This record gives sequence, structure tokens and C-alpha cells, in this order.
Amino acid sequence: MKIAVITLGCKVNKYESDALIFTLRNSGNEATDKLEFADAYIINTCAVTNEAEKKSRQMIERCRKFNKNAKIFVIGCASQNRPTQFQDKGVTYLQGVANKMEILNHLNEIGNELYPLPEKYENNMFSAQTLSRAFIKVQDGCNNFCTYCIIPYLRGRSRSRDMQSVVEEVGKLPNSVKEVVLVGIDVSSYEQNGKRALIDLLEKLDKFNLRLRLSSMEDNLVDEDFVLRLSKLKNFCPHFHLSLQSGSDEVLKKMNRKYTTAQFLNSVNLIRKYFPLAGITTDVIVGFPTETEENFLETVEFVKKVEFSNLHIFPYSKRDGTVASKLYKDLPKQVKMARWKRLEEVAEKLKADFIQKNTTFEVLIEEEEDGYFVGYSKNYIRCYFKGNFHAGDIVKGKLKQPFKNGALCEI
Repeated sequence: MKIAVITLGCKVNKYESDALIFTLRNSGNEATDKLEFADAYIINTCAVTNEAEKKSRQMIERCRKFNKNAKIFVIGCASQNRPTQFQDKGVTYLQGVANKMEILNHLNEIGNELYPLPEKYENNMFSAQTLSRAFIKVQDGCNNFCTYCIIPYLRGRSRSRDMQSVVEEVGKLPNSVKEVVLVGIDVSSYEQNGKRALIDLLEKLDKFNLRLRLSSMEDNLVDEDFVLRLSKLKNFCPHFHLSLQSGSDEVLKKMNRKYTTAQFLNSVNLIRKYFPLAGITTDVIVGFPTETEENFLETVEFVKKVEFSNLHIFPYSKRDGTVASKLYKDLPKQVKMARWKRLEEVAEKLKADFIQKNTTFEVLIEEEEDGYFVGYSKNYIRCYFKGNFHAGDIVKGKLKQPFKNGALCEI
């Protein structure tokens, strides 16, 4: 049987989908992550925004265009949140967030099963990585309960993977892998025996000759000890994705974000003390229901002050069941989209300015695109080279000029 595993959403979903593909292939099935003809499709859904849920539902019909008789299996956050909307589309079998690997035991069944959210980390996944960059899941769930976010209700409370399990998986990676990215819903909450342990994990992984990178994290992890120990790792990639969400203290409080702009800026300055050219990227929500024009302008000025290397900007998306959806009236769509466009213009300039600060790059080549070999620098600048390279090559280059969404480089 040929089975396509289609992923929407975050890097955690990507890791879990890769684990499904690995297990399917080991059991004698043909499995792919491409949207193409297949006998069955497993759709790993996302619910972080209304648009993400919409795309998850639309994926059912996109799969049926390749094979109208195919079995359709749905798992993930969107099916956990609104199972009936998927059942009404006549899917073969539906699950939610928990026990995703269990879907493989239902490939010949019709029905649905929403398992209770686990209290402990589900250590039943192993993802065989074959590309030059490997995502390794180390944590799941979230305890932050930001007022706009539905993920803690769908993914459950924070839980961490056993450190030795992570070390063992990284140790088994093939030679084609040159970089490891630690992923989770809230990687900064990674702990062992009730104590924060992300830096301990990174120190253990540094013994492997692999570049180490972190996914999105909260600024409350950043202190002198953490950054000092990071600076001593020989393989760490200085890219920090610190979720800001707003540059207005008033809005941050309404969002239940647990820091002020002053605290956030202190974290950024501490990082730059040890990593002067660190890539510091962030997420910003524009049009939160209580955000005034003055609040928005505060955000604009704050992101300029921080000098982020890149921004991921999202118009606020009302998620039923969250605190914000119950307390606040949504802003008009045109207001949100106008603010999104204005901040995007700022983001483009900040990105270009950051690229110009860099003169040399050490780049992991990942793919070929339109006649260029493309990969990311350690501080997460997308770099383009002309020449003859292969995925997995680590190339040292010089900045020639800003190019597309990154930098054109030369040897």
C-alpha cells in the first residue's frame, strides 16, 4: 500500500509525520511526504489559527483530487479541536493529538478515537532523518496559557522527553545529517526531574560533530549562566527565535505574556554580549483585540529598537475557547491587515540591514533552487551560491549582495 503523510503546521508536526513515514516503510509500505497519488493519506493537521484549520480541512479535497477512492486518515490539533468538521467530510478514521502512532493500527478500520491528552512525554516515536538537517522532538505541550492561544488546550501540559533518549536518537543519525534542530511546543520549558535542563541537553549533544540549533523559545530561559554556557559549545548555531508577540507592555499584559518589553530587551542584550552577530528572530501578533493604534506604534518602535534579523507577523486569529475570545471583541479585518502590511515593511528593512552586517558565512547546503545551491548560515541567513555543491556540504562564503530572501554569496 502506498501512503502519503501530509503535514500542516509546526516543526513538531513535521517530526511526528517523519516518525509515521519511518514506521510505515519499516512495515513494508511505500510511504511519502509528497502530495501525490496514493492509496491512503494521513493528514497531520494544525489549529494555531483559523486559516490553519481551514487549510487542514481543504487538504482532504486536495488529496481526493489525486485519488477519489483513497482512504483519508486525519490526526493532529485541528481534528482534536473540531472533530465533527472532519467527520462530516467523510474521513475514514479520525484521531487527535495523543497517540498519533496509533493511527497505523487503524489503517483497515473506519471510525474515530480521541485519546486523553498524556501527562507524560510519549516516548514512542523515532524519526529516521535522511536530509542534511534533522528535527529532533524533545518536548510537547505548554503551560503558558496565553490568552489568544488554543494550543495548551489541544496539546496538553508541558512534558519533556528523557534526555538519554534524545542523545541516543542523535547518535543514530546517518552521516548525511549535519545539523540537529531541537523542536517542541515550548523548548525552553525542557526539564529533567523538575529542573530546567535544556542547556544540559545541548552540552551532551555537543560531543557529536553536528551543528546544533534551537527552535522557538521563551525569553525567560535567557540568563547569564545559560548564554555563557551556550557560548562555550563548539557546534551551537547562534540563532535565537524569541517569541515577542507585542512591543506594547499594555498588550503583553492582556495577552498573559509573562515579561515586559524591558525584560525582553535585557535578554536580547545578554545574547548579543556573547554572540554579537546572533540572528534574533521573533513572532508578532498584530490586531490583538485590545491593541490601539498607539499600542501598535509602540510595537513598531520596539522591533526597530531590538533590530530583529527577521519577523514572522500574524494578524490576530480568534480561537474559540480561549480567554481572549471570551473577553474581547475582535478588531475589523481591514485594521489587522493594514497593520500587518505596515509592520512587514519594517521587517523587510530590518532583515536587509542584518544581512549587511555579515561579511562571511558558514553555510550548510540543503537544496538546489533555480540554478543556485541554497542553505542557511549559522545565524540563520538564507544563502545562495553558484557552483557545484551537494546537500550536506558546509561551505564558507563571503557576502556579495542581498538576494531574494537572503544573501548571494561567493567563495
